[in-house]
Amino acid sequence: MIIAFVILGMYIVLIGSLFYGFQKIKPLFDFSIEPKTSFSIIVPFRNEAENLPKLLHTISLLDYPCDLFEVILVDDESEDNYTITNYEFSISVIQNIRKSNSPKKDAIETAIQIAKHNWIITTDADCLIVNSNWLKILNIYIQENKKMMVAAGVCYLPQSGFLHAFQNLDFLSLQGATIGSFGLNQPFMCNGANFAYEKSFFYELEGFKGNENTASGDDVFLLQKAVLKDKNKVGFCKHNHSVVATKSENSWDALFQQRVRWAAKSTGYSSTFGKLVALIVFGTNLTWITVFVLWLLDAINQNWFALFVALKFAIDLLLLHKTAAFFKAKLQWLFLASLLYPFFSSAVAVYSLFGKFTWKGRVFRK
Repeated sequence: MIIAFVILGMYIVLIGSLFYGFQKIKPLFDFSIEPKTSFSIIVPFRNEAENLPKLLHTISLLDYPCDLFEVILVDDESEDNYTITNYEFSISVIQNIRKSNSPKKDAIETAIQIAKHNWIITTDADCLIVNSNWLKILNIYIQENKKMMVAAGVCYLPQSGFLHAFQNLDFLSLQGATIGSFGLNQPFMCNGANFAYEKSFFYELEGFKGNENTASGDDVFLLQKAVLKDKNKVGFCKHNHSVVATKSENSWDALFQQRVRWAAKSTGYSSTFGKLVALIVFGTNLTWITVFVLWLLDAINQNWFALFVALKFAIDLLLLHKTAAFFKAKLQWLFLASLLYPFFSSAVAVYSLFGKFTWKGRVFRK
């Protein structure tokens, strides 16, 4: 139990630090800055006939000059019969040019080669809602802070049921850690569904070179390259109107496959802080399971087990509550989800080291 509480102590310090970092990032206040930044919005897609019209409709509602942005849709061998309607803004559909083990990275590189504007924004076809002020807020942040790479928030659309509540809590914890790490000036994680960077900076970083064999990671690996180059050039835009909303998975199997894909990237981190976070989180979850089993076997006093669970729950709730308040999200099934999470997270972490995963109908190995 001494070892267990030492590990928990490191976890408490980590989450407390991320909470502090979250607090340090201040939201934007000056909204008088005129639109100036030009954006090329890149959307890789595969079999998204249902989602694409919804995403494009919300983009059509953007409060931003149409001549300052374009949308590039990259078709990655779709097998459904999608149709693209004409809009007032510039929109083009191109075919992905495959050259690596990562279809999404290939799609982004293919689009960047023809992008007309200075700033690239990547988002996903299943991001069904972008705020009408999305580009306006990013423009303000870029002009105020003089960054060359900007991450922004992603949230889940509200859905009922334990599966969706569990995903929401897990995703909020990831977003909280992301924002907190930026606040600590140790960014190691972001989400490619809402990620922007200057085209010239992308080429300066040599794009995705060195990470071609990892199927995903178009966001994290590029961010960590940028941090190694100059961490002062990266930032997080913390504003509600810069958030995009996406759908959660509809089955436990799909959720597991998605999280395995995300976890598989962690062994390729160049960020020491990122590796430390991954190790402490995994170690704490594994310790939670061990303490639980020892309690079931009556090998430890139930009071020690209860104290361990309560302390972890309390520190998790601190960051979750702060993150949920920012994203205006509800915390549901909190206690039950916290009991399941160590088992789910540990299974994902272990499986990601050895197993394969499916993504958009394809099978990938680590």
